Formats: sequence, C-alpha cells, structure tokens
Amino acid sequence: MAEIVFGFGTAHGPLLSTPPDEWDLRAEADRQNPRHAFRGGTYNYDELFKLREAENLAAQNALEVRTERHRRCQTQLDKLSGQIADVNPDVVLIVGDDQREWYTEDIQPAFSIYYGEDVVNTAYDEEKAMSMAPGLAYSMQATHPPKDQVYPCEAELAEKIIEQAIEDEFDISASKCPPPGPKGPKGIGHAVGFVYRRLLNDQPIPLVPVLINTFFPPNQAKPKRCYEFGQMIGRAITNWQSDKKIAVCASGGVSHFVIDEEFDHRILKAMQEGDVQTLIDEPNDMFRSGTSETKNWIVTAGILSVTDLGMNLLDYVPCYRSDAGTGNAMAFATWT
Repeated sequence: MAEIVFGFGTAHGPLLSTPPDEWDLRAEADRQNPRHAFRGGTYNYDELFKLREAENLAAQNALEVRTERHRRCQTQLDKLSGQIADVNPDVVLIVGDDQREWYTEDIQPAFSIYYGEDVVNTAYDEEKAMSMAPGLAYSMQATHPPKDQVYPCEAELAEKIIEQAIEDEFDISASKCPPPGPKGPKGIGHAVGFVYRRLLNDQPIPLVPVLINTFFPPNQAKPKRCYEFGQMIGRAITNWQSDKKIAVCASGGVSHFVIDEEFDHRILKAMQEGDVQTLIDEPNDMFRSGTSETKNWIVTAGILSVTDLGMNLLDYVPCYRSDAGTGNAMAFATWT
C-alpha cells in the first residue's frame, strides 16, 4: 500500500517575496480597506488601529524587526526545501485554496480534486503584474516561472481519493481539465505555484491538487468538515495499492491580513497536541479573509491523523506591516 511519509505546512503570503522595506506598499492598501476581518468583527483601518492601540504594534512594525522576521521566514523555507529533497517523495499532495484563479463566481466548489494528467504554472506576466494592487507583483514573480512550466499529476491517486469521497458521502467536485482562460487553459493557482517554485525548485514531482474554497461565501466548509475531509483523504491514500511514498502539504495561512497571534497559537498548539476538539470547535467566523487558509492546515492535520507522524512547529513569525496589526503571520511545520 502507499505510505504517507512526510507532511509539511508553509505560509505562502506576499510578504515572503517582498523586501521588508517595501511592505508599506501593501500597508497603504490596508489603510484604504474599509472591511478588515478580525475575530468575528469587521473594521476600517482607523477602527482597527483604535481597537488594537494598547498592543503597541508600532514596535513590531519597525524596519529592523521586519528585516529579522523576513530572514527567519527565508531560513525556514530553505530548511523545508532541504527536508523535502531528503525525503524524495514520489507524489506531493498539496492542500490549498483557490482565490478566483481557476474557479470564479459561475461555480465555486467547496472541495475539489483535480485528476488530470498535468497542470501548467503559467509564465510570469509583467503586464498583468503591473496592473495588480501595489506590492503584489513581488508575489507573482515568486509563484510564476519565467516560462510556462508543466507539472505532472498523479491521476490514479486523485481518482482513488474521489472514489473514497463518494463512498464516504462527500459530494465533492472533480475536475480533469483546467478551466478555460483568455489565452488557453488556466494555470494552477499560487497555493500550488509557490510550493513548486520556492520549495520544490520546479522539480517535476507528480502532484495531486486538492482545492478548497476558504475565502468566498456562502459555501465555505466549517472546520469540522475540513478535518473530516482530510481524514477521508488519508484513508484513500493508505488504501491505494501502490508502493509510492506520499508527502502532504498545507499551503497558506495562518492569520492574515489582520494578524491574530492568540488565534494562531491556539490552532497550532492544538495541531501539535492532536487536540482535534479545539480545531473543530473553533467558530467559523474566525476563519475569514486570508485567515481562512488555516483550514488548509486543518485538512492536512486530518490527512495525517491516519499516520503515526507528529507535528513539529519549526517557527511562527508574525510579520506586521502596519501599526493597526495588518500583515501576514507565517507558520512553518513538518509532520515526521
């Protein structure tokens, strides 16, 4: 039977690819945003600043602090890349969210498994990057190659997961072909692109993309369902009649674009301790905006619950980009 031999979780936020002295590019957009999601509430920038003023977040937003935290993130990304190379998996299953990259408002599956033969990570498009919000061009450069890159997929395993899902009464979406785009089939999104570019160095390790709608109402699955979905995937992998070694990745998270260290520590501690009840009891309205990507980690924890692997938190790095607490909290972990 196939064996899950390694798990890893990584943030993929834009600040990882942005020089610390340029983080203000995104902070300016934060100041104009009237709808910051934080602990179940919604605030404009001034309201958020007043709410969090006592935390003295300006000290954590200083350039020297930004620079040190950016360095810590790069160190952990390098470590993860090396560990993945050492494990040398036959297949990488990536749990990520789709942010209107493949799916749009015409159809937005809560859970989707791709079972095609390959996917394309489309080339960096400078014209498109320049039209994006300030600061996002750095992220686009980090997730897209200089020219189109084809990643092979492990279609047989993906089909086994789909079959297991139906058997276990998960009425998921299944896709064998990328959706059409203006210049041909759409390329895979940043949740996969970042992992392949930054951690796998574009090595053609066969892929199973598992895409979740964490961002967009009204069909976002609750934490309990995410964990159960992960358990189902874990059963499918371990029942697959193959001698292949599987690595499982959680791509994204943790809290952003308003950092909530208390939330992050609670969730990460629960994963480390195998405290499933805490994970599934977390209110769904805590998982909004970028923080919703933490559900990718909950799915991954569910997958790895069928193994004897335990979670090791390598580092947790809150990267603040404004005095109101906006930014990206980055987490890096392995299951060994």
